[in-house]
Amino acid sequence: MTMDTLIYGVGLILVVAALGGLSWIAFGELRVRAARRNRLQPATAGGGAPRSVAPAGALADQALAAVRRLGQQSAVRDPAKVSLLRSRLMQAGFHNREAAVIYLGARAAALMVAIVGVIIMLPFVMGPGKGPTGVLIALLLSAAAIFGPDQVLKMRRQAREQEYVDGFPDLLDLLVASVEAGLSLDAAVTRVTDELGRRYPNLTVHLKFLVLELRAGRARKDAWAAFADRLGIDDARALATMLRQAEEMGTSLGETLSVFANDMRAKRMLKAEEKALALSAKLTVPLVLFIFPCLLGALMLPAAARLMHVFPNH
Repeated sequence: MTMDTLIYGVGLILVVAALGGLSWIAFGELRVRAARRNRLQPATAGGGAPRSVAPAGALADQALAAVRRLGQQSAVRDPAKVSLLRSRLMQAGFHNREAAVIYLGARAAALMVAIVGVIIMLPFVMGPGKGPTGVLIALLLSAAAIFGPDQVLKMRRQAREQEYVDGFPDLLDLLVASVEAGLSLDAAVTRVTDELGRRYPNLTVHLKFLVLELRAGRARKDAWAAFADRLGIDDARALATMLRQAEEMGTSLGETLSVFANDMRAKRMLKAEEKALALSAKLTVPLVLFIFPCLLGALMLPAAARLMHVFPNH
């Protein structure tokens, strides 16, 4: 009983300390936010009342500001990974400039919530007669806080990369058709962007960025290289390298794109044939585990019933 009381007391002290620390951080953040708002808010003319802010919107802004501050502190501690994280976030569809900071802040907030949850679960874990439920909940909280944000980002990135891979051959076919029809490469990209908007919306977003960069006067090879980096697939990098070499050597863009599109079409056919040939090997396990026992039972049960009817005494 003495050990249980000691454990409960330590757990209670840790919980109170954690809640007090979080309250202090929240109070400091609210104070800094209020001082910043008062400093940046212009003086109202004629003694007019300042504009009211909705409580829900103010609370959301405060939470976002706290997450952003945590992310900025994490970015300052490890600035080398910010650029890599920003590229990963762009490949996952987060194009905001502050996406990396907000992501780092969300990870830090998740870790803090997990720590508080584990501390709260300590009295339910320690002591005689306690089941494994508390330990499982603590492990789930820790795993969700550590691996959850990365897994969500990874799944979102993989889903978008699959869309990019599926839509890239269609992009090349439309580029070849537009260039052979007499359009320039920049005008062909604009035309293809309008055509692919419904089928591949995420790929169209990157194409719009490419069009804007080209219109802004950026070099074509640099714009296509940045487009390939945003997509993060090998086909886009190969296309950017091919266009750079074609521009440096002065070869025809129409013929180059046509050859590259034929290669992409052949690659798509090879992938389809590979999936078709792998189907028999993938069906082996379901056949052995599910279909073959059912078929064996359907064939053998009538014979077993007939034998039992013929030899009832045996």
